[in-house]
Amino acid sequence: MFSIVMLIVDTVASVLGGVLLLRFWMQAIRVRPPSTIAQFTFQLSDWLVRPLRRVVPGIGGYDWASLIGAYLVVLLASSLWLIQGQPVQTIFLIALKHFLQWIIYGFMALLVIEAIFSWVNPHAPLAPFVRAMNEPLLRPLRRVVPLVGSLDLSLLVALILLQIASAVLAMMFGIR
Repeated sequence: MFSIVMLIVDTVASVLGGVLLLRFWMQAIRVRPPSTIAQFTFQLSDWLVRPLRRVVPGIGGYDWASLIGAYLVVLLASSLWLIQGQPVQTIFLIALKHFLQWIIYGFMALLVIEAIFSWVNPHAPLAPFVRAMNEPLLRPLRRVVPLVGSLDLSLLVALILLQIASAVLAMMFGIR
């Protein structure tokens, strides 16, 4: 029964945390989202971000309330491990690991979406938005990874590097 509850809590927390991280990333790199994405993102996360902004103001042009909100969501979801008898320190480590995994998986998802757009419909309405979201990650790689013919392999290299980061993260924490 506990595993079913954890599945539901993890799913809800992942969606909300992903939206909060998306909100942070959009504002950090100054990308204006299409109205449908903006409306979805802000309506789903305003209830948490607005009160947090009273406590944690945006410093340096970054929306720290969204980032801290995402960590609070993962911390709350991870706190269910207290029921299983895990010590509090372990809960903070589990939350930090899941938080960093969400960031890595979010970047991977954006890269996969960009690859799909480039294959299926590079002129789709959301394609420029996704490209802009990936640009800070791909720009340094494009300087190093040469074009092969007319193929840009920096997206593939970024995915491989993110998978390596995920594996290193799993080895570092050594916890579920």
